[in-house]
Amino acid sequence: MSTAGKLPDKRTVEMRVIGDWVEPGSRVLDLGCGRGVLLEYLVHSKRVEGVGVDFEFEKVAACVKRGLTAYQGDLEEFLGAFPDGHFDRVVCSRTLEELARPAVVIHEALRVGRCVTVGFVNHGFWKNRLSTLRTGRKPHNEVYRTKWSESRPANPVSVADFEAFVEEESLVVRRKVLLRGDWVTPCERWPNWLAGYAVYELGR
Repeated sequence: MSTAGKLPDKRTVEMRVIGDWVEPGSRVLDLGCGRGVLLEYLVHSKRVEGVGVDFEFEKVAACVKRGLTAYQGDLEEFLGAFPDGHFDRVVCSRTLEELARPAVVIHEALRVGRCVTVGFVNHGFWKNRLSTLRTGRKPHNEVYRTKWSESRPANPVSVADFEAFVEEESLVVRRKVLLRGDWVTPCERWPNWLAGYAVYELGR
């Protein structure tokens, strides 16, 4: 059964932000597509020609059950199989945190895609900082649901981390949306402290 329109609030808002930036009928590659919730949303709402890739076979199988085109494999190797500019957009939604070499993946995504959408949970959000300060342990909440021993996210990122990376790599931020801890309200001040979720569109 399709999950389009029947999603938890935070996931719904995230997908609407990303979906607003996607051109109807465009070619989209979803890196770290998971079970295909976002890709399915884009296929149904924007009629995109979508392809997903994920490390885990179980998640790729879930995509296939949804009727999506998805492959299991290493993201870097998968990107290397495509020529320059093959996709209109590459999406990395909550994927960077799981990558061993996020910089390599972003640059490869910008090679094969005309633009890249990156969405991530802001690890610098004040509640995460306070939790770590208070307990001395990895934050455990509705976003960070796993224990440290389950190693996710392996490479957490903050808004400050990401914007420093963009500047160092001479990338262009075409547009961005920073949302507060409710993932609904725009965050207009002190985003590295107050933003719970961030979405960027990158180009060269």
